[in-house]
Amino acid sequence: MRWEGDRQSDNIEDRRGGGGGGGFGIGGGTVGIGTIVVALIGSWFFGVSPSTILSLLSGGSPAQVQQAPAHPPANDRETQFVRTVLGYTEDTWSQIFRANGATYSPPHLVLYSGRTATGGCGTGQSAVGPFYCPADRKVYIDLTFFRMMQQRFKVGGEFTQAYVIAHEVGHHVQNLLGISGKVDSARQHLSEREANAASVRLELQADCFAGVWAYHTNQAKQIIEQGDVESALNAASAIGDDALQRQSRGEVVPDSFTHGTSAQRVRWFKRGLETGSVEQCNTFEARQL
Repeated sequence: MRWEGDRQSDNIEDRRGGGGGGGFGIGGGTVGIGTIVVALIGSWFFGVSPSTILSLLSGGSPAQVQQAPAHPPANDRETQFVRTVLGYTEDTWSQIFRANGATYSPPHLVLYSGRTATGGCGTGQSAVGPFYCPADRKVYIDLTFFRMMQQRFKVGGEFTQAYVIAHEVGHHVQNLLGISGKVDSARQHLSEREANAASVRLELQADCFAGVWAYHTNQAKQIIEQGDVESALNAASAIGDDALQRQSRGEVVPDSFTHGTSAQRVRWFKRGLETGSVEQCNTFEARQL
């Protein structure tokens, strides 16, 4: 992926010790409590924080944890990459919103190590993976997650990492458009199976939005190199609900899916990537996912 030398976002909050790296800490409790276990098998891959859903559904108080002080973002290559990708999302979504007569308000991205407090979504932990908190409009990432992806799923590369970030920013776009709020409200009146199905459509749309981002950013900056798309598609396939359940349980339970199958995640990311059209990402009216 070509990205060196492009604009870097200032909307970064670095809570890592001294602004540097950190370990993949998974100590302490789980994120959030509630009645719907939104697949801690798979919800810690590219999704809204489980505690966000549970907190919104139950109306409970978020867990508290001491928040590490923010430092100026480190200047290592990995941090520069994240800042650049976030800058790409800002430029692309600002252009798309402007073309539709609206103004894009970008999220902040929090870099942390181990665990951190959120502004309304409980305690963020590395074990949950990257997530978006609609309450404070921030994306949370422990960068050691990317190394875990490579070790556990054999998927990696910078474009794959950019896809992860773009997916979380896709949740922010859903929040700005009022989509996620409507889904969360509707889920309060649905059965667990129906609520899971609504979550799948939300997640697949975020995958599609990530593809839209990739299409427009590549049009403007020619960032995609040979093999990049294949790597991202391999990542989307590796974290499908069916693949994760088969790996962890040895069986697949479709009614418990919250993010979509491998084939569905690949299909919707490709749709956004090939069309560059937000209108093509309406998973909620799609007869076939």
